[in-house]
Amino acid sequence: MSHTPYTLPELHRPPVAEPGTVYTVASGDLRPSANTTCWPAQEKLEKDLTAAVTALGHRVRRGHEVDAAKGHGFIDSQRRGIEVFRDVPRDAPLIVVEGVWQYSHHVLAGLRDHRGPLLIVANWNGEFPGLVGLLNLAGSLTKAGRDYSLLWSVDFTDDWAREGLRTWLETGTLTHDTSHVRDLPTLARDAETELGAALARELREEKAIIGVFDEGCMGMYNAIIDDELLNPLGIYKERLSQSALVAEMARVPDEEASAVRAWLDAAGMTFHTGTDEATELTDAQLHSQFKMYIAALRISDDFGLDAVGIQYQQGLKDTVPASDLAEGLLNNVQRPPVHSRDGSRELYAGAPLPHFNEVDEGVAVDSLVTNRIWTAMGLDPATTLHDIRWGEEYDGRFVWVFEISGAVPASFHGGYDKSWSMRQPPMFFPLGGGTLSGVSRPGELVWSRVFLMDGVLHVDLGRATALELPQEETRRRLDATNPQWPIMHAELHGVSRDQFMARHRANHLNVAYAPDAATADKALRAKAALFAELGVEVHLCGDVAL
Repeated sequence: MSHTPYTLPELHRPPVAEPGTVYTVASGDLRPSANTTCWPAQEKLEKDLTAAVTALGHRVRRGHEVDAAKGHGFIDSQRRGIEVFRDVPRDAPLIVVEGVWQYSHHVLAGLRDHRGPLLIVANWNGEFPGLVGLLNLAGSLTKAGRDYSLLWSVDFTDDWAREGLRTWLETGTLTHDTSHVRDLPTLARDAETELGAALARELREEKAIIGVFDEGCMGMYNAIIDDELLNPLGIYKERLSQSALVAEMARVPDEEASAVRAWLDAAGMTFHTGTDEATELTDAQLHSQFKMYIAALRISDDFGLDAVGIQYQQGLKDTVPASDLAEGLLNNVQRPPVHSRDGSRELYAGAPLPHFNEVDEGVAVDSLVTNRIWTAMGLDPATTLHDIRWGEEYDGRFVWVFEISGAVPASFHGGYDKSWSMRQPPMFFPLGGGTLSGVSRPGELVWSRVFLMDGVLHVDLGRATALELPQEETRRRLDATNPQWPIMHAELHGVSRDQFMARHRANHLNVAYAPDAATADKALRAKAALFAELGVEVHLCGDVAL
């Protein structure tokens, strides 16, 4: 018996799992408007899943109640997640059900400690980004070293999903075909491998700085890469505050922001403007965004940055309009000129300043590498990330909808005259702001993703083709997702829908164009050589010609 004079805490004892019962939780957004708007879609998914589990002879018990006062049943904060998992049996089979975009850190603490089998499911639906949420949680758990299984379906009535669910319920695990992935073989010496290796040695020796305006966006644990892993590559972080960005915006003269607008008007870009600040894109919102573009370049110049990322959500959403328009401009070679504060120098003249949206540091590494290789090869170095939003078959081939939430370089659309700006959705962006949108032009692509697994950096590399679909099909896909956002119709080479979903370790992937297939193959080869020289584990996905 203890004789301590102190009152010791009594640890909470989680309940014992009920036999034959599967528990479910649902991670959601931090933004109340997103949670309430998306809740009906989540309810439908949970109903479909419950019917499927019940038909297979198991009961479903939700691990947390619907909050009638809030109008939804999501875990909407990290603290709420910790509280919920106190009452989830540690050894019970657990399904994380995601019909929407979610913040992975809401459930990370509970999932780290959970000992039972874990399955993450999402609905194959473009309306809300549940698939994006599933992929981010998968990438975050991969980084955390926590085993999990994945499953996706339109409504869990198809044989493939039912059989996968049966397998997981009976065995506690579910594996998918990932035979499309192979490790990089030893590369023969040629012009591209020499270039990649030389650029890697230059990066490691000369160093590069990525500017991070507030680390950690929207719970994306997978998007944070520790300095101990970046520094051996020659990449170092400059940690910046978004408050400094807002302060610098206030110093930008109105006439300089107006000059950016005039340049874009002359370039033929279309702005879909109105007068209602709450629901429409206004000239005042755009004026603020142009000040952000100028401010970002000046701060980047101050610190000698080689790439920059702006978090925006959550820190700036209640302060200034969206950062996306500025981000898309930064990633393009042709863009409105910005000069130093004294007017003596054009900043980053004739070149993009690679921007990694949502401060995704895997994208930062990838964009920096792509910029250097494509520039050295005389190619357009414009690059972007995209969300893996959804996809369907069209004319006998599976065509992905890649759709980042706001902006891509104008060169992806064929120029500013083929680009437009629309107001960001109010449920995510209360202060509005314009996008840099359009339909990506047809062409050859290299796609990639840098990610953390088993404590080390990996990169997946593959080839794809951006397709031109009929206008009515493009319209259908935009209306099925977010018509305000830029869209790319992509066909991956030698990678099926389910193979890609099973393997990919993030909600984002990087894409860059090449003028033809042969050049794309050469650029991928150089990129593989660069990463290999840096010591990153390189994997080839699908049909890749080396």
